[in-house]
Amino acid sequence: MQEDDLRGLAKIMAFMRAVAVLLVLMNFYWFCYSFFLQQGWALEIIEKILHNFQRTSGLFDNSLYSKLFALVLLALSCFGTKGVKNEKIKWKSVHVYMLSGLVFYLLNFPLIQISPALYMITTSVGFILLMVAGLWMSRLLKNRLMDDPFNNENESFQQESSLMENEYSINLSTKFYFNGKWNDGWINVVNPFRATIVLGSPGSGKSFAVVNNYIKQHIEKGFSMYIYDFKFDDLSTIAYNHLLKHTSQYKVKPKFYVINFDNPRRSHRCNPINPELMTDISDAYESAYTIMLNLNKSWIQKQGDFFVESPIILLAAIIWYLKIYENGKYCTFPHAIELLNKKYADVFTILTAYPELENYLSPFIDAWQGGAQDQLQGQIASAKIPLSRMISPQLYWVMSGDDFTLDINNPDEPKILCVGNNPDRQNIYSAALGLYNSRIVKMINKKGKLKSSIIIDELPTIYFRGLDNLIATARSNKVSVCLGFQDFSQLIRDYGDKEAKVIMNTVGNIFSGQVVGETAKSLSERFGKIVQKRQSLSINRNDTSSSISTQLDSLIPASKISTLSQGTFVGAVADNIDEKIEQKIFHSQIVVDIAKVEHESKNYKPIPQIRSFLSASGEDTMDKDINENYRHIKLEVSTIISTELRRIENDPELAHLIRKDE
Repeated sequence: MQEDDLRGLAKIMAFMRAVAVLLVLMNFYWFCYSFFLQQGWALEIIEKILHNFQRTSGLFDNSLYSKLFALVLLALSCFGTKGVKNEKIKWKSVHVYMLSGLVFYLLNFPLIQISPALYMITTSVGFILLMVAGLWMSRLLKNRLMDDPFNNENESFQQESSLMENEYSINLSTKFYFNGKWNDGWINVVNPFRATIVLGSPGSGKSFAVVNNYIKQHIEKGFSMYIYDFKFDDLSTIAYNHLLKHTSQYKVKPKFYVINFDNPRRSHRCNPINPELMTDISDAYESAYTIMLNLNKSWIQKQGDFFVESPIILLAAIIWYLKIYENGKYCTFPHAIELLNKKYADVFTILTAYPELENYLSPFIDAWQGGAQDQLQGQIASAKIPLSRMISPQLYWVMSGDDFTLDINNPDEPKILCVGNNPDRQNIYSAALGLYNSRIVKMINKKGKLKSSIIIDELPTIYFRGLDNLIATARSNKVSVCLGFQDFSQLIRDYGDKEAKVIMNTVGNIFSGQVVGETAKSLSERFGKIVQKRQSLSINRNDTSSSISTQLDSLIPASKISTLSQGTFVGAVADNIDEKIEQKIFHSQIVVDIAKVEHESKNYKPIPQIRSFLSASGEDTMDKDINENYRHIKLEVSTIISTELRRIENDPELAHLIRKDE
């Protein structure tokens, strides 16, 4: 407004306040006339004015009428007051003055008959209190810059409020803040095949609010499923019990399988390098690569180095040898470990007897035949030392059986597979479980299979080789991938910068609870910017002036992401050509019916025991059976060595391979 306009408005407000004061004085004279008459203050001219005014307006029919009219004029005049800042003014003071003023001003009419003087005093006090309260209120309302110190109003935005459901979708009920109130909304993941990342620091609610819903809703929609359960059996129990309730959603009833190295009674057995699943030596290399990088996470960022590739090649050659020896009769991971730990002279003699392995092992053979013992010992030790940590009768038991195959999305034999890790033994178990992962990735990413869901919670605890390729290519094969972890920096540390960035940048759906640092900044940049109002306030001793401007600023700042409450998530979802989502970005609290979840959890059935290990007489034979299997594998490998060496020694074309180490 122009300065002249402001001056004119100020004059109008002052006039209205003066009229309000005049009405109160007229009220005193009219209703307390006897008091003025006794004091000799009655004036004939004032009486004529008041009688004429009363005939035209009726304001003095009741003392309340003129008071209310004066109060309206006072209120209007107060809202035109200059907003001079006073740090001592608080809303509590305004409320006290306002309430006290109303009591003194409006509820004192009985005093007119009892004591006119007291009536005028209380009315005057009430009027002054109301005027002060009005002036303070006006100033507080004008100086509202600090009412929203965290900019919540500007950074709130309209979000998706309609449910969009299809045969693959994940739908999460939410509450979001917009326009000064909480609204009901929905997060609609209509295309889970474009992969999902769930971020959040420990305790942010990522498993409770998001991952658990992925498991439940995909089982309800007939997905086959692979679940990596870092804290076994948290997720596995949910999957098992939900499957019991929704088996009818599948055309072919799925089977529930568990891999659990801690408790063989509650674990199926599965050979991840089943010879029938390997068609080329590259399959053996993939398996060896996964095992060694899970055992040595630092190697992930050193791929291609001589002392990284050497042990991988050696293990791959041993796995492929077991595949081609006697049609893969002994092709299991435990047999590969035992064979690797035999005398290297015997192992190399046997492997070089096979033409398909001779060239593959040339770096080792050259060092062996050239007498470079130090180099050779270093190459072999790089493979032996990490793998020796995996020598365990229980692990040998689980990985040497064939209770099921890893084609979890086979339409004729759908499976729900849960593999359990243990935080106390993750360095050992992760290598074995990573082997299952790599084989599953290769088997499920094929056309004509059942829709499937891959749930990996705490992703950095395991090296999932081929994950970036799975995310990029599996969409057309109806493979949904949901990855849960705490922070981007954690992923970069364990997967390397290049692979981690590919994973982060190729996912279409992202959920993030509380995260900090570079992760929060990266997410804030991903969500983009919007036009926001900015108010600036200038205060001097006489007046307060404010200006409003607009600028482009972050839709969800990093500072907001780093202070999210438990269960509150920010993120973005992808849509489909025929299912457009206008509001893809969200900042909301995911609504979870806690009472319902607790009721379900109390009624969960434990995952049943798979093997009793009881003899016909009722004797517990678990330790005996597992140790017997362990000894049997070691014996079989020793037999393979002796048999192969005799064959080579008796074959004139191969006898030259036998040499004695000096």
